[in-house]
Amino acid sequence: MIDILSLENDFEAVIFDCDGTLVHTPPIYADAWSAGFSLSGKAMNQAWYMLRAGMSEGVLMDAFEREFDIVLDRKCVIAAMRSHFLQNVHKVREVRAVAATARRLSGLLPMAVASGGSREIVTATLQATGLRTYFDHIVTIDDVVNPKPAPDLFLQAAALLGRGPAQCVVFEDSEQGLESARRAGMSAIDVNRIDFHEQQCEMKRGDSFQMNA
Repeated sequence: MIDILSLENDFEAVIFDCDGTLVHTPPIYADAWSAGFSLSGKAMNQAWYMLRAGMSEGVLMDAFEREFDIVLDRKCVIAAMRSHFLQNVHKVREVRAVAATARRLSGLLPMAVASGGSREIVTATLQATGLRTYFDHIVTIDDVVNPKPAPDLFLQAAALLGRGPAQCVVFEDSEQGLESARRAGMSAIDVNRIDFHEQQCEMKRGDSFQMNA
């Protein structure tokens, strides 16, 4: 059992995924990818993207090429997607309970963000939501060779934080992210299994909040 309200007693560092974990970006990403993929002459259905939300850029483009049997001009697609996203970054909203946990732990434990997104978008997103200041390090797909579910992102974050994998706990929302944390040898919290309303109430009361890892 992991007690979310006393992580500082059980772990020495915390690593957060970004998209879908700290911030609610999938709808904005869906529109941005739709704009990028439209350059190929093929339309991307939003539901198609939502089933793959959280995938790194290269992995998502691999899937799109397989789906439509085409070859993308990847540089142009990425440029269009990122431009569209950044024009709408002001619409990004934090996932309140997870962001509140990051704020509470700030100064108590070293923390990092480990995201399969690009540094350009991840940094802009955290700055737009006011969350950047809480993290000691930001690790993105630009910093590693292999995307999630490979453990590279989380291992790099732990190394920057100066902690071993077993000393870290990860907050994640996607199956590939949770698998990445497991492969890295880290404890993981699936934010989809957190009762956010109950957690916020218990944070106000000062009670403990537990869930299965």
